[in-house]
Amino acid sequence: MFDLPTLEAAAALVHRAFPPTPQIAWPLLAARSGAEAWVKHENHTPTGAFKLRGGLVYMERLRRERPAVRGVVSATRGNHGQSLAYAGARHGVPVTIVVPEGNSREKNAAMQALGARLVEHGADFDAARQHATALALAEGLEFAPSFAPDLVLGVATYALELFRGAPPLDALYVAIGLGSGICGCILARDLLGLPTEIIGVQSTEAPAYALSYAAGRVVTTESAATLADGMAVRIPDPAALALIRRGAARIVTVSDAAVAAAIRAYWQDTHNLAEGAGAAPLAALLQERGRMAGKRVGLVLGGGNIDLALFRDWVLAPGGQDVPPG
Repeated sequence: MFDLPTLEAAAALVHRAFPPTPQIAWPLLAARSGAEAWVKHENHTPTGAFKLRGGLVYMERLRRERPAVRGVVSATRGNHGQSLAYAGARHGVPVTIVVPEGNSREKNAAMQALGARLVEHGADFDAARQHATALALAEGLEFAPSFAPDLVLGVATYALELFRGAPPLDALYVAIGLGSGICGCILARDLLGLPTEIIGVQSTEAPAYALSYAAGRVVTTESAATLADGMAVRIPDPAALALIRRGAARIVTVSDAAVAAAIRAYWQDTHNLAEGAGAAPLAALLQERGRMAGKRVGLVLGGGNIDLALFRDWVLAPGGQDVPPG
């Protein structure tokens, strides 16, 4: 999909907007997981999530190659839309974002604050995506998919930073939404010639990629009813699936309760706030604690954009079962 000089050039482009995010080995996470846990803090970007990297690369190319473009439309649950809105404002490209009905109010407000026109349509992400493609045709807009080469190239820059900034990693856990993050990690690892295992993470309530990985073909699900909305996808992208099947060691599924416990663990052990998809890799590591004991493991904290109400009602709900440090 791209070579190392192209990836390094993309990193330079991203770093014109914000500096590399940190990768930190947290002692309390090591005590909790039994592994040397290196966290890649993509919650520290200007939009609070890794998706911004892909939006910057995508929008720079679009503006350079099609300067007369009327605007961009896309569908999102939040982080992809914020990335396009931020990058669109930076490059003078109008952005329309379609979100499902009942989407996060705080993410909606963030996209609008960055200048996006917001449209609510459909019961879930896939319904919103279909409406966005219809709007692109009706209004003469460029449809920006959630998985595309420019997006993968952009988000792969965090993997480049992580692999070069941390000691050699035995494994790296990455949440899977539509697949740009894990695909970027696989490609960056391969370009650097590293043996690191890449392990995908999905919700038990939205396991389309896990089912597809096992079946060797695209398998869709009827619902994606996880509270970790960054993983709430029913229909895998075929190109993403092919790359994941070639380059990932396995896909682990985690429950919403395990993700909530991981969000609490991040706050207790690092004082970082993680959204559901951001905490899912830690949930997977804790689920595989025995298997990963003594290893050096990377965790992609892909974002910290969780609504206050959701944090209160889900993460702080009584009766949660936590794994104490040590």
